[in-house]
Amino acid sequence: MSAELSITSNFSFLHGAAHPEEYMERAAALGIEAIAIADENSVAGIVRAHTRMKEIAREVAERQHALFGPPAPAHLPAPPRAPVAHCVPRLIPAARLVLSEGMEATALAATRAGWARLCRLISRGRLRAEKGACRLHLADLMEGAEGLELILHPPEDASGAWESQARRLARRFPGQCHLALAPAYDGQDAARFDRNAALAERLGLPTVATARPRMHHARRRRMADALSAIRLGCRVEELGRAALANAEQRLRSGPEMRRLLGPHEAAVDRAAALARTCTFDLGSLRYEYPSEIAEGETATDRLARLARAGLDWRYPHGAPESVRRQLAHELDLIGKLKYEPYFLTVRDIVAFARSRGILCQGRGSAANSVVCYCLGVTSVSPETGTMVFERFVSEARDEPPDIDVDFEHERREEVIQHIYDTYGRHRAGLCATVIHYRGKRALREVGRAMGLSEDTLGALSSQLWGFFGGDGLQDQRLREIGLDPADRRLRLTLDLVDEIQGFPRHLSQHVGGFIVTEGRLDELVPVENATMEDRTVICWDKDDIDALGILKVDVLSLGMLTCIRKAFDLVAQHEGARHTLATLPQEDPRVYDMLCRADTIGVFQVESRAQMNFLPRMKPRCFYDLVIEVAIIRPGPIQGDMVHPYIRRRNGEEEVSFPSDALGRVLGKTLGVPLFQEQAMQIAITGAGFTPDEADRLRRSLATFKKHGNVSEFRGRFLRGMANNGYDAEFAERCFSQIEGFGSYGFPESHAASFALLVYASAWIKRHHPGIFACALLNSQPMGFYAPSQIVRDARAHGVTVRPVCINASAWDNVMEPDGTGGLALRLGFRQIRGLAEEDALWISCARGNGYRSVRDVWRRAGLGPAPLARLAEADVFAELGLSRREALWEAKGLEAPAPLPLFADDLEGGLPEEPAAQLPEMTEGEEIVEDFVAMRLTLRRHPVALLRHILTPGSGRPTPP
Repeated sequence: MSAELSITSNFSFLHGAAHPEEYMERAAALGIEAIAIADENSVAGIVRAHTRMKEIAREVAERQHALFGPPAPAHLPAPPRAPVAHCVPRLIPAARLVLSEGMEATALAATRAGWARLCRLISRGRLRAEKGACRLHLADLMEGAEGLELILHPPEDASGAWESQARRLARRFPGQCHLALAPAYDGQDAARFDRNAALAERLGLPTVATARPRMHHARRRRMADALSAIRLGCRVEELGRAALANAEQRLRSGPEMRRLLGPHEAAVDRAAALARTCTFDLGSLRYEYPSEIAEGETATDRLARLARAGLDWRYPHGAPESVRRQLAHELDLIGKLKYEPYFLTVRDIVAFARSRGILCQGRGSAANSVVCYCLGVTSVSPETGTMVFERFVSEARDEPPDIDVDFEHERREEVIQHIYDTYGRHRAGLCATVIHYRGKRALREVGRAMGLSEDTLGALSSQLWGFFGGDGLQDQRLREIGLDPADRRLRLTLDLVDEIQGFPRHLSQHVGGFIVTEGRLDELVPVENATMEDRTVICWDKDDIDALGILKVDVLSLGMLTCIRKAFDLVAQHEGARHTLATLPQEDPRVYDMLCRADTIGVFQVESRAQMNFLPRMKPRCFYDLVIEVAIIRPGPIQGDMVHPYIRRRNGEEEVSFPSDALGRVLGKTLGVPLFQEQAMQIAITGAGFTPDEADRLRRSLATFKKHGNVSEFRGRFLRGMANNGYDAEFAERCFSQIEGFGSYGFPESHAASFALLVYASAWIKRHHPGIFACALLNSQPMGFYAPSQIVRDARAHGVTVRPVCINASAWDNVMEPDGTGGLALRLGFRQIRGLAEEDALWISCARGNGYRSVRDVWRRAGLGPAPLARLAEADVFAELGLSRREALWEAKGLEAPAPLPLFADDLEGGLPEEPAAQLPEMTEGEEIVEDFVAMRLTLRRHPVALLRHILTPGSGRPTPP
């Protein structure tokens, strides 16, 4: 047997040329006993290899079962079995430490303590450097290496300083240091092995063999060179010595390594022996969630107390018995799985946000529960019927609960910093997001490395999907854009672009997934700086976290929550009524009438053209209709051909039927058409006989925005299962094609329910307070589908009086003010003026007093410079003072004079001489409209097309009067 202890994967970004999973698969095929993924100052790719190792173990076990039946009971001797084709390699967590002194050492985590030490070492180096970099020194390593095995990689000239440093390490950590014997495949390996073996003898270190592979298979040599060219910013033919001389630096079996090492082949055995002493398994990593014990009260008691108090708060006239039973059941299940601290963490974060007046709304499968409703995490009532708590919080699967909390997008940073302050940066960090090579990025970076011209890359980018759609028309499309399909460079580039799809490019930060721990986070996983100030992140993404069973608290942002909160504040200010998401009047028929008319500009989730076209066909009349509306106009249901069958059945044009009572219970509320991710799982379990484990793997493949999920691997298993349960082949094929549609985007019912509440809330505000809704929308920009001009035009169409930006009446934000007839008018604010800073608007408001009299008055009292005054003039904010746009701009430009002499510096009135009035030509209406759009991106004058209607309307020869 053999072991490979220093592998470079493609998580050493732009260095390694193979995925961690590919190394694990190749090691299984070669019969390698153990491998160590050792990326440069990183453990980012280790979980991928660990996950694939578990899948290989499952596949091998299934093959053994198919060949020899179930394993014998523990008290009986195992019968002799023939070996299966693949072994299951063991993964040794490791990293290759590159020190500032020029030393390289692969650090193997032999024990849990070694893993903690390795994570803290990497964290120290990354936290003292900018994002993506690591500065580690020999002194950091000398502080301690408990539980680590160090493999030193000697340079070509290992004398002098390097040997001295290696000797220091060997003396500091006796028995933990080893010297690598690694081939360079340059024809000098025999002499190199002799030289390094002599070096090891002088240092008193044992030698271990390693191929130091950069790729799992020789065919990746071209990819390795392309990655090097991208990293170095040059073309492949310019790499020189940076290019691989051959394709030999790949994963090698034990016999191959023995042949290469010759008289030093004992180093192969020592590597295998060293691997066997490394007993730490990533699967044994025990993640400890914060206990959340407060004032001596256990998490269990505290959760129960808060939930029951919330029950009284949510149901002041008494909760229904069914809700009380469900609450007791959920608390019991949460207690069995010991998830009380997780729910308390989410509750405390939400409570902090509410204490600051930050609107938030929970979503996710566990969020739509009585517990979360009573804790205030969500405002979706359990009476909606969308709640199935066990679907994701399951005792059988023992999976982490799923709760995402959306906060106002303008104030989420307050919540993030609160989490850091509460738990400390040594206990809290954001997840990473792995940025992969996709589409145009892959094409442009590989194309430049291969020497294609920018014109060629631009032409290829314009036809990107045609080249990689697998339809066999690639050559034809290349000819259509003037390229030669037979060109070798072009063909090689396209092959590499196809191969690099899915390769990791770099790490970014997750949109809001927080990991919090009871102990030190940097002993669980390395922590590093994010690009954004005051943010720290870990190197694992959400899939890695899920694979290890680590709980994640999602702190996300949503622009519509900002809009709704501002609208609620305006309603309270002007109408005196205070609303929350949970206390809005429910099932208002006037709101549904508006939705049926597709009068939804600005309304959350249903403002797109596709949704506006669908609403009159859907005709929503209750909350659950909105749940379906949110989920159905998505790529998954559309690609799965679910939209039209559902509408036909809803409108009575097609009979609602179910192939069996069992599937009828699954699909009854969606009229027999699967629309939600959960239903896809239930069809697989109920109809095809999937086990919970298989259904879970199907769910992961269907995960929203999944980058690598592929549900096609379940096709054969699904069709066989449906046939065994008596369903005809045509129905089974149709079911699977519908499920497969979720592979691109399948929306969970629980998320749809939370979003539907925001649909209803935003629609209710728009229906009953259109001016306030428009004001809140404008004050929450940028967000949504529509520009400010469309929002203003829609508000005026709903009878709202909209007043222009005024130097004496406007503030930074848009505001509502009395319209003189008992109603409210929308006054546009300074924020609508392009290029005007909020600080300048605040100075205008603070220095206004009883009002400004001229442009010079604003300059003198508010202290604004000529540039912001010119922007104000261009926006026509001085119209109330009797100044036209040109007159105000002329006056503002007149202030652009040299600074007054020091003697008169404090005499602002005399600092600039008065100029005689200029006779300026008046602007036409068309010019005014154009300048409005230039300055503010909207106009309160006529629509620009109104000026052209006499030209565009046949038979009309004169302009339309204003």
